[in-house]
Amino acid sequence: MLSIDYQLFQIINGMVGHYSSLDAIMKFFSNDGEYVFILGIIVYWFTRTELNRRMVMEALVSACIAFGITAVLGSLFYRNRPFVDHHVQLLIQHAPNASFPSDHATAAFVVATAIWCTRRKDGWWWLALAAGITVSRVWTGVHYPLDVIAGCLLGVGTAIGIHSCIAKSKWIQICLTKVIRVYERFEVSVWPKHTSSSAFISKSLQYEKKQEEVCDKKTN
Repeated sequence: MLSIDYQLFQIINGMVGHYSSLDAIMKFFSNDGEYVFILGIIVYWFTRTELNRRMVMEALVSACIAFGITAVLGSLFYRNRPFVDHHVQLLIQHAPNASFPSDHATAAFVVATAIWCTRRKDGWWWLALAAGITVSRVWTGVHYPLDVIAGCLLGVGTAIGIHSCIAKSKWIQICLTKVIRVYERFEVSVWPKHTSSSAFISKSLQYEKKQEEVCDKKTN
């Protein structure tokens, strides 16, 4: 398996220098692709809709859990970076830390999948960007294919798992709603919506109370 992994790495990384435009694109994806995701999350959050804010909360929770798993896997199955053990075409600078699994692939796919679970049309574009970041990490010489595949599967699996858990648990939904409401009460004091702050908070409290009543009925 590892020999096939290295052979595939050689094929992909061996393309460096043959296509200067692709090299530039891959360097951008590898170095700056994550900032596109960060910007996207910020934009979704500040659209100030219930749907988008729940989606962002899901993405953040999923990312935290996924990164916890990658930290454990990185310690249990430590693997050197390709440039540590082999001569590679290294397009970007990187610390010689754990290669498996890829944090970039995990982060990209966990956020992209979280978006896809809520907003299908947007999600496909984010998944395409995540795929570009994943390939770029091999192309630029900082990861083996198996590293990014593991990160991809981990990100997708975690995001879908968290989305499913939240969809099935009213209590988790209430907790997320409370967190959002606490933030929104502060937000409207410094950045009011078109409606009055008091009306907005009142509406938020009514929604929160309705969710709690639904949970009480289910438990009874």
